[in-house]
Amino acid sequence: MSDHHHHDDNHVREHDRPLSGPALRVKALESLLVEKGLVDPKTLDAIIDTYETKVGPRNGARVVARAWVDPAYKQRLLADTRAAIAEFGFFGYGEDMVALENTPKVRNLVVCTLCSCYPWSVLGLPPVWYKSAPYRARAVIDPRGVLKELGEEVPDDVEVRVWDSTSELRYLVLPERPAGTEGWSEEQLAEIVTRDAMIGVAPVTVPAGSTR
Repeated sequence: MSDHHHHDDNHVREHDRPLSGPALRVKALESLLVEKGLVDPKTLDAIIDTYETKVGPRNGARVVARAWVDPAYKQRLLADTRAAIAEFGFFGYGEDMVALENTPKVRNLVVCTLCSCYPWSVLGLPPVWYKSAPYRARAVIDPRGVLKELGEEVPDDVEVRVWDSTSELRYLVLPERPAGTEGWSEEQLAEIVTRDAMIGVAPVTVPAGSTR
C-alpha cells in the first residue's frame, strides 16, 4: 500500500504559473545565446547533464555514505534530517527534509505529483523524467510497474511506499548498502551512490569488476 501525501492549493498556485522574473530572463538569454551562435546547444545539454547526474548528487551521496559507516550519524539523519544534512554545510531554501530508509522489506519512492518539487541542495538539478507527467501520475498509481520499467522488479513481499514532495517538504531516500562493500571507506562508498537511488527508483549496485 502506498503512503500518498497531498499538496495544498498554495502549492498548485506556486508551481503551475508561467515562468516569470529571473527564470524567464534566463530562458530568454539562453535562447539568444544559442541563436547568435555563442553557445552550442549540445555543450549546454552536457553541462546540465553534469549538474543533474554528477556534481549535484555528490552532496547527497556523501550524506548516504556517512549514514552507512556511522550509525550515530544515521540516527541523527533519520531523526532530524535537515539538521544532519546541515552538518555538511548543505542548506535548502526553507523547505524541511525527511530521510526515508530502505530496508529488505520496504522500498521508498519519491515523486512530486503536481510539479517537480525536489531536494536541490542534496541532489542538484531534477532529471527531466522526474518532471514528466507520466512519471508523476504512474509513480502513485503503479509504483511497482514504474520500478520494473526502470530496471528493477520489486518482490511482492516488499512494501513500496510512495512519498509526494511539496514546496515545504522534500524527501531523500537512504538506500540499502550493497553487499560486497564491507571495509570500503566513506569516500569509496559515496562514489557508487547515484541520484536515482536517492530518489528511490534504483538500488545502489557495485560496479562490475570493482575492487577496493
